[in-house]
Amino acid sequence: MLEQIKNIYFIGIGGIGMSALARWFNTHQYQVAGYDRTPTTLTTQLQQEGIDIHFDDNVAHIPEAFTHPATTLVVYTPAVPAQHKQLNYFKQHNFQVKKRAEVLGFLTQDRFTVAVAGTHGKTSTSSMIAHIIHYAKKNCTAFLGGILQEYESNLILSQEIDKESIMVVEADEYDRSFLHLHPNIAVLNSVDADHLDIYGNEDSVLDSYVAFIKKIKENGRLFIKKEIHLGTNLLPNTVITKSFALEQNADCQAQHVQVSPEAFYFDFHTEDITIQNIKIKVPGYHNIINATVAIAVALELGIDPQQIRDALAVYKGVKRRFEYILQHKNIIYIDDYAHHPTEIEVFLKSVKAMYPNKKITAIFQPHLFTRTRDFLDGFAKSLSLTDQLVLLDIYPAREQPIQGVTSQLILDKVTIKDKTLCGKNELYDFLQRNDTEVVLTIGAGDIGAMVDKIGALLNEKYIQKEENEKTNTQKQIKI
Repeated sequence: MLEQIKNIYFIGIGGIGMSALARWFNTHQYQVAGYDRTPTTLTTQLQQEGIDIHFDDNVAHIPEAFTHPATTLVVYTPAVPAQHKQLNYFKQHNFQVKKRAEVLGFLTQDRFTVAVAGTHGKTSTSSMIAHIIHYAKKNCTAFLGGILQEYESNLILSQEIDKESIMVVEADEYDRSFLHLHPNIAVLNSVDADHLDIYGNEDSVLDSYVAFIKKIKENGRLFIKKEIHLGTNLLPNTVITKSFALEQNADCQAQHVQVSPEAFYFDFHTEDITIQNIKIKVPGYHNIINATVAIAVALELGIDPQQIRDALAVYKGVKRRFEYILQHKNIIYIDDYAHHPTEIEVFLKSVKAMYPNKKITAIFQPHLFTRTRDFLDGFAKSLSLTDQLVLLDIYPAREQPIQGVTSQLILDKVTIKDKTLCGKNELYDFLQRNDTEVVLTIGAGDIGAMVDKIGALLNEKYIQKEENEKTNTQKQIKI
């Protein structure tokens, strides 16, 4: 695929998966450029790294060096609309045009690959695995679906960049992208239905996960969550399968969980080894499960148990995954990317366990009209776990509106009394007028772009005001 290729052009370069690939090629001395619909923090970072990006779907904006089919590879995301002018230009002029998943599959095919699949937990689990490998000073290349706080990047590269690097990737089920991968080690966290606009029904989703498992290389390893039942006859005979779970009988177990506002503690146990008093600062019971399988994978890679413990103790997590924006006695503000009912339920249960005596205000932005329609009852049930709910309008992403599908449908089914619809611009006034203790922003849309402003408002209202009053009181005493 890459013979004679010197230039890589990305359509949708600002996407989290696309940008990691763009960074990899840029690091490997290819000339990289691309298009995205709107500027973001991520596209600004890519531009600062020397990548040429523009935001107008106009063929005239394609740099001259990228107009030669023999030396240019074009990579696009399935979210790009079929009528995209630049995409059609490249297709019509006989360029190599590949989906992101195809390129990722090509890069990993000759390398030892760890692939993390599942409706939930892909980013957190793959990030933990990559962090442990990197901390242990093993050669690692990781393409991640979020920005790791330690590295300020969605791409981890070891200093020695070569084919001996262990590849860690997210195996994305959207558009059946993960079927381009052939992992040595695969992790399966969950198989809940999602992306029904692609799959049509839950059975088709399950079939796709089974097909992914069958892509595991001979004599490979599959780590599968205990609750997932695919049928033993569907699992490859040449693959060693191990289960993992929280406080359940499984091949790899998390036991003796202790919860505090500062950290979670647990013991890791298998038939062969026990690692006691493991500390993770990223909260949530789901992160204990993620850490459990990350430990199991790291042990499979030959990493020393003490290095694993030390690595997890300093792991800071991924931006927008249970990310503390403010942590003060007057106000707690946490931001999370959850956008599926199961993710929201796990997130809210973890927050309630950590702050049982505080009022929890959840601000949720639904993501996609189809997902809202398909999982309406699930959203209503999970969001009813909060004390106060603020619902924003649906973020459409790649979709056109569906008649009758609005956030009001969710609101009507939510069972708590303290609930309201709110526009994005009105949200700041709502927070200014209402008293809050624990504030959560939840969703995969552009709610993430509101976090800094919300944080600044809450900081001013609950933290700076008190500090200013203390300062004034001290001045009066001195006088």
